[in-house]
Amino acid sequence: MTFPGSGAPMRLDVNLLDYALIAIYFVVVLGIGFAARRAITTQDDFFLAGRGLPAWVTGLAFVSANLGAIEILGMAANGAQYGAMTVHYYWVGAVPAMVFLGIVMMPFYYRSRVRSVPEFLRRRFNPSTQLLNAIMFAVAQILIAGVNLYALALVMEALLGWPLPASVLVSALIVLSYITLGGLSSAIYNEVLQFFVILAGLIPLTVLGLMRVGGIDGLADRVRQSTLGEAGLHTWADTAGDNPMQAHWIGIVFGLGFVLSFGYWTTNFAEVQRALSARNTNAARLTPIVAAYPKIFIPLVTVIPGLVALVMFDGLGQGDSAYNDAIPMLMRDLLPNGLLGIAVTGLLASFMAGMAANISGFNTVFTNDLWAAHVVKGRDDAYYVRVGRIATVVGVALGVGTAFIAAGYSNIMEYLQALFSIFNAPLFATFLLALFWKRMTAWAGFWGLLGGTLVAIASYVLYKSGTIDFGTELNASFWGAGLAFASDILISVLVTFVTAPKPVEELRGLVYGLTVDVEDDALKGDERWYRNPLFLGIGALVLSIAMYGVIL
Repeated sequence: MTFPGSGAPMRLDVNLLDYALIAIYFVVVLGIGFAARRAITTQDDFFLAGRGLPAWVTGLAFVSANLGAIEILGMAANGAQYGAMTVHYYWVGAVPAMVFLGIVMMPFYYRSRVRSVPEFLRRRFNPSTQLLNAIMFAVAQILIAGVNLYALALVMEALLGWPLPASVLVSALIVLSYITLGGLSSAIYNEVLQFFVILAGLIPLTVLGLMRVGGIDGLADRVRQSTLGEAGLHTWADTAGDNPMQAHWIGIVFGLGFVLSFGYWTTNFAEVQRALSARNTNAARLTPIVAAYPKIFIPLVTVIPGLVALVMFDGLGQGDSAYNDAIPMLMRDLLPNGLLGIAVTGLLASFMAGMAANISGFNTVFTNDLWAAHVVKGRDDAYYVRVGRIATVVGVALGVGTAFIAAGYSNIMEYLQALFSIFNAPLFATFLLALFWKRMTAWAGFWGLLGGTLVAIASYVLYKSGTIDFGTELNASFWGAGLAFASDILISVLVTFVTAPKPVEELRGLVYGLTVDVEDDALKGDERWYRNPLFLGIGALVLSIAMYGVIL
C-alpha cells in the first residue's frame, strides 16, 4: 500500500546513539502521562488541568501546541515555495491576534468559567449555536490532527523504513497513550518539554544549513539565482503586483492579518484551552502574550531552513520531491549522528504536540458540548472523564483516517490554511459581533455562523474547480476567509433586526461593557510590570514591527 504525495523514499542514517536519545524521550513522555494520571479526579482536572498552572507553563504550552506540522514542515515548505513572505504568518498573522486574545478576550473566557468555546457560544446565544460550532470544531480538529499525524508518520518512515500506514498507526498509539492517561495536564507538561526539544533539534539544523550555503549573505545570493529570484528575499515588495505568493497587500492585511489570524488565535479552542488551564485571570491573559515572544523568532528556524533547502536541492517541489520534504532532507544531509537523534526527537515532539492539542481539544468539546449537553446530561464527573478518554481513542482513530487526506498535498500548509478559512474565519466574525454588540440575537449567531461557513466552502470549491482564479492556494484562502467574514457579518446583522434580543441580564459577563461581579483572583506579584498583560502585549507588537525592519 502506498501513501500518495509522500515523495521519494528517504532513510535517515541513524545509529544506536540516535535511537537511545529517541527512546529516552519516549520514556519521559509516557512517564509524565502516568504522573499526571494520579491528579485526575474531576472533569476540570482532566479537561483543564485543574485550572492551576502558572503563566510561563501555559504560555510555553500555548506556543508548543501550535508548533506542530503547521510550523515545522508547513512553514519550511512555505519558505521554500514562497520565500521571505512566509514571515507574514508570524508577524502579521499571529502576534497581533495573540495579544488581542490576551488583553481583550481572555477575561470573558476565563471569568465565565466555561470549559470550551462552544460552551461560551451557548451562553451568549443558544444551544443550537453551541451544537453547530461543536460539530464544526470537532471535524476541524480531526482533519488537522490528521495533518500532524501524517507529518509524524513521514519521519517514522524515514527513520525506520516502515510503510507510511504502519508509521501512522504507531505514531497515533504514542500520542493516544499519554493523553488518555493524563488528560490536559499530561499534554501541557509534555508540550513544555517538547518546546525545548524542538528548538534543540531545529537550531543546529539552521546553523549548519547556513554554514553550508555561505551564511546569510551566501543564502541571499543563491536565492536570487533560484526560481524565486530577488522577490524571494522580500516581504512587502510588489504586494500590489507580482510576487511569489500572488497575494495583494489587502489580502495579506485583511485576509491573513485580520480574519484568518484573529479567527484562528482567538476562537480556536485547541489554543484557548491552554489559557483556560491557568491559575487565575491574570495568568490566563498572559498565556498568549508570553507565547507571542518565542513566536516572533520561530521563523528563524522554519523559514530560513526552507530557503536553505530550496537552494541546496534542485527541483524541490517538483516531481517526487515535495516541499514538505525540505526539513527531512536537510536532516539527512547536514546532521551528524547524535545531533540527528536530537533533531528527529524534536520533529517527533513537534508533531505529537500539535496532534495532542487537536485531540485534547476534540475530547473536551465532544464530551462537554456534544455528549453532556445534548445526549446524556447530569451525570457525575467520573462518568464524563470516562467519556473523555473514549473520545480520545475515537479522535485518534479518526485522525488516522484523515492523515491520508493530508498526504495528497505537496504543501500541507496550503491544506491547513484552507481549513482555517472555512472553520475559523466565520467564527471570528460571530465572536466579534457577540462581544461588542449586545443587540445581536441568539439566532443571528446561528445563521451568521452557518452562512459564513457555507460561503467559505463555496469559495474554496469554486477555486478548486477553476471557476474563480485567485492565483495560488494560499491567496484563495485569504480571500475565502475575507468573504466568509463579510458574509457572516451581513447575515448576522440582517437576522438581528428581525429577531428578538436576549435580556441584558443574561448577557452580563459575556458582552463588553456588561460586567458581572466576580471574586478578585489576583495573586501577589500580579501588579508588577513583568506580569502586566498590556505592557508585555505592546512590547510584543513593537518587536514584531522591528523584525520587519530587518527584511522588507
